[in-house]
Amino acid sequence: MSDPAQAVEARIETIEGGVTAPAGFVAGGAYAGIKTYGPEPRLDVGILAADRDCTVAGVYTQNAVVGEPVRLTRQRAAAGVARAIVANSGCSNVATGEQGVEDAVRMTAFAAAKLGVDEQHVLVASTGVIGRPLPMDRIESGVDAVEVSETGGEDFARAIMTTDTHPKQAAVRVEAAGRAYTVGGVAKGSGMIHPDMATMFGFMTTDAPADRDWLQAALRRVCDRSFNMIDVDMDTSTSDTVLLLASGAAGGEPVTDGHPAADALEQAIEGVSVKLARQLARDGEGANTLIEV
Repeated sequence: MSDPAQAVEARIETIEGGVTAPAGFVAGGAYAGIKTYGPEPRLDVGILAADRDCTVAGVYTQNAVVGEPVRLTRQRAAAGVARAIVANSGCSNVATGEQGVEDAVRMTAFAAAKLGVDEQHVLVASTGVIGRPLPMDRIESGVDAVEVSETGGEDFARAIMTTDTHPKQAAVRVEAAGRAYTVGGVAKGSGMIHPDMATMFGFMTTDAPADRDWLQAALRRVCDRSFNMIDVDMDTSTSDTVLLLASGAAGGEPVTDGHPAADALEQAIEGVSVKLARQLARDGEGANTLIEV
């Protein structure tokens, strides 16, 4: 958190959109035939990308069993730089051994080639049935079919849905310290949601410039006050992932401890996270009542 003596008054307002609300981000989704349950066709491959390298922070599942995509994303995000996220629903690529690791890497390679970016800067997330290998021919065709755009945020949100009944997205704009930042996000998850996260994805973006250590610490604090407070069915998953990409497109010095806009930006990130968490809880499998304490 910033020094209270340096903090300034902030104004936060809810705006339309999700992950593409901040400048410089594009997204999209496509149907690849991976999600074979439910009405078809349903979008099941999605890409979120930035027009520049972003500072990235991540929070992941606390389950003792970790999915192969989580392992790869956690390793790459630890370097602090990301350019895109490629995700699929219908198959979680969990408990698939060395083949699962190779498939997760190949999935990022497909997206990197399509976007023309460094494969090491592409993160991956998969959700769905456990214990089955990814259908890589469908993954490849799905990635190729995704058309990313500034209006593709909802399609990306739909592409990561499993038993969700509707897409979940939110965005806010914050003004502080003479700067205006936008934060947007999408999430999925209707079952296996329990404190410390479960079958839940949360992908957020901001055009604010941010120091990586500050961003990671802020995201952890925010998750503890939002996503980690949800409980639907007492089950914990293997694939939980919350990622935050900060592009710096809004300009200015990177937000870090002591920056006058640090508190305001963290509040904006929390605002989006809480909005998404409430949507997740309200859409829980079998839920007809949302209880807040």
